[in-house]
Amino acid sequence: MITIDEIENLLEGIKDPLLHKTLLELNSIKDIKWNKEKNHISIKVAVAKLGSATQLELQENIVSKLKEKGIESIGLRFTELSDSLVKEILEEQKKDTVQAPIYIAIASGKGGVGKSTVSVNIAVSLSRLGKKVGILDADIYGFSVPDMMGISARPAVEKEKIIPVERFGVKVMSMGFFVEDNSPVIWRGPMLGKMLANFLGEVEWGELDYLILDLPPGTGDVALDVHSMLPTSKEIIVTTPHPTAAFVAARAGSMAIKTEHSIVGVIENMSYFESKATGEKEYVFGKGGGSKLAEDLNVPLLGQLPLAQPDWDEADFAPSVYQENHPLGLKYKELAGKIIDAVDSSKEN
Repeated sequence: MITIDEIENLLEGIKDPLLHKTLLELNSIKDIKWNKEKNHISIKVAVAKLGSATQLELQENIVSKLKEKGIESIGLRFTELSDSLVKEILEEQKKDTVQAPIYIAIASGKGGVGKSTVSVNIAVSLSRLGKKVGILDADIYGFSVPDMMGISARPAVEKEKIIPVERFGVKVMSMGFFVEDNSPVIWRGPMLGKMLANFLGEVEWGELDYLILDLPPGTGDVALDVHSMLPTSKEIIVTTPHPTAAFVAARAGSMAIKTEHSIVGVIENMSYFESKATGEKEYVFGKGGGSKLAEDLNVPLLGQLPLAQPDWDEADFAPSVYQENHPLGLKYKELAGKIIDAVDSSKEN
């Protein structure tokens, strides 16, 4: 026959389903009366809220565990824990909860518009503004982010989780870490979707404010998988000023709208070339593509980025990352600020 000490130990180890603390930690057990002859126990328990679903769940849990120990008759009475204690515990839990990052997918209608360069520099610029940032190179066929950021290290594995490589304050994950000698990835759609799901679920991203996703160009399998896996993702469309590039980019925008993604805006890349000698701007790829695309999608034109090259430093080589004080680095920092404002504004609405 079970003893009163065993009953107390059993009850004290049961967790309150709302507060996720044991009845012992909460000092919830207010009274126990054990009638060994009648095999009857009477218990008074304090809960967070009387008459709630969590009280019912706790009641069922207590009864189930006592029945397993052979107790036939159980009488339960409930009272409430103090409001101040419940509030304090819930506030603690809120602080300890890691909030999901804001997902920002960078998309384009076609390749060659500098989408990955834009993705990398937006991620780095957000980090420079004090945000916790990750970047997922979701262009599984055309992965390029590690090379662009000058990364030669490989991810580690800890407790069955992949640890992303960090550079410039940005956590990086890419298919490029898992292939040898720049080999091509020859996979069909379902395998791509599975790898993307692994990158989202099996990587220890930690606490992030933003996770940037560098999507493959167009509206193929991976882009569609991202839209289905991350229904709350924000999206930025990259185009050049050329009318055809903007026309094709509109398809990516249309896909975002149809899958109920929120488009933050349009970035026009390679807008012009500015001569260092004369200061004159040459519109190598024409004018107006970004403005027209933004107008068609009814979203803002976030920025127009010129053709330029980072200042390469052999000691800290990253071929596509612009230095913070580089003219284009300053433009990216301004662009990152606009993105933060746009995302924060959409959250309030």
